[in-house]
Amino acid sequence: MTLLNSNRTSLFSSLVIFFCLSSELVPSTMDAAESWQIGFQSPATPIMEGIINFHNHIMFFMINIGVLVMWLLYRCLSLYGVRSWSEYDKRSLNYDYDVFTHATTVEVVWTVVPAIVLMIIAVPSFALLYSMDEMLDPGVTLKVVGHQWYWSYEYSDYNHITEDNAGINFDSYMIADDDLSEGCLRLLEVDNRVVLPVNTHIRILVTAADVLHSWAVPSFGIKVDACPGRLNQTTLFLKNPGVFYGQCSELCGTNHGFMPICVEAVGLEEYTTWLEEKLEL
Repeated sequence: MTLLNSNRTSLFSSLVIFFCLSSELVPSTMDAAESWQIGFQSPATPIMEGIINFHNHIMFFMINIGVLVMWLLYRCLSLYGVRSWSEYDKRSLNYDYDVFTHATTVEVVWTVVPAIVLMIIAVPSFALLYSMDEMLDPGVTLKVVGHQWYWSYEYSDYNHITEDNAGINFDSYMIADDDLSEGCLRLLEVDNRVVLPVNTHIRILVTAADVLHSWAVPSFGIKVDACPGRLNQTTLFLKNPGVFYGQCSELCGTNHGFMPICVEAVGLEEYTTWLEEKLEL
């Protein structure tokens, strides 16, 4: 009996751990794509949470509509398809099913029902789109500039603090395979990470110096095109600390796959310390 109880306890513990991991209750401190991953990465912003919820909302309708369509196809093929000769009266070839060419009720149903479904899908999608475009009073402004093939970052809020009004700016290059330390992610680690505070409204300005690029971080739900001569804007609100990875998502040349994005979200005190170190340099 004791052995049986212990087995039940270990099984229950395993199920609890599996549920926590699958439902993303365990916070991730390093969020990047995994092998054979088919789902979303853990959301780090309210926008990404909204995208995942909207995806699940749409999947409900997609699955039900898919099952209905497959059932209708099966019924049509089984009742009206070409069968073997043994199932027919070879002398008369009489069918046992009615043949009709028009049904007003069916026409109304398959017009009204899809329209209602589209309206149900459209309402939360509009709410999500408006929330993505909403820009509150930002506490930090980060400017991102895409180059062939690296990223440049500028913290222009602190220009007035430095003597030359240069503020905080640096380039971010991918770390080569030979220089990677143990535990680092290949093709994703950079020499200078972007450091941003959590629980702070952040404005991100994105542009490019040469060709089209795209600044994209899946965990943030952000993908902003970097266009030469144009300044695109988005907002960011980080909910939990950690390290988050992304990559350029616009084909920009030979080394397009070698300009990763690495953002480190930290607490406000750590962010202040990082700022002081950068300003001293």
